[in-house]
Amino acid sequence: MILLVAGLVLFLGAHSLPMFPTVRLGMQQKLGEIGYKVAYSLVSLAGVVLIAKGYGTAYEARAIQIYTPPVWLSHLTLLFMIPAFIFFVAAYVPCRIKKALKHPMLVAVKLWAFSHLLANGDLASLLLFGSFLAWAVVDRISVKKRGLAGGLPDDVVPVRFGDAIVILIGLAAYALFAFKLHPWLIGVPVA
Repeated sequence: MILLVAGLVLFLGAHSLPMFPTVRLGMQQKLGEIGYKVAYSLVSLAGVVLIAKGYGTAYEARAIQIYTPPVWLSHLTLLFMIPAFIFFVAAYVPCRIKKALKHPMLVAVKLWAFSHLLANGDLASLLLFGSFLAWAVVDRISVKKRGLAGGLPDDVVPVRFGDAIVILIGLAAYALFAFKLHPWLIGVPVA
C-alpha cells in the first residue's frame, strides 16, 4: 500500500503543478524548459511505476475490503468507459466534442475513476480511483479559476470529420484495451 500511496503522491503531485503557476514558473526558470519537462516526465513515470506495482500488490492481497459491489456495477463500468475513451481521444483532436467539454481529458479521468469506484470496493481501489477523481475535480476547479477556458476558440472551425474520427478511434481503443490490454497490463479481465 505504501508504494501505491507514494506513486499517487508523485504522479498527482507532478500533475498538480499547473494549479500553482508561480511554483511551476519558478521550477521552469530554475531547471530550464527542457530540464523541467525531463524532470516532470521522470517524476510522472516513477509515479506510474509505483502506482502499478503498489496497486498490483494490494489488489492481489485484497486485504481490506470496504464494500462488495454488486456484479451489475461492473457492467455499468464497461458502459461508462466507452465515453471515457472517446473523451480521452477528444483531448488531442480538434472536434465539437472537445469544444463542448472544454477539458475532455479531465472529464475522461473523472468518468474512469468514478466508474471504477463503482466496481471495486477494496481499499487499494478506493485510494487509486478516489485520488484520481478528487484530483480531476480539484484540477477542473483550478482551471476555471485560472481562466483557462479550454476547448476551441469560437473562431476555430473544427475539422469536418473530427467528431467521427474521435469516436472511431475512441471505440477502437476501448475494444483493444477492454479485450486485450486490460487483462495483459492490469492482470484483471474486464468481465
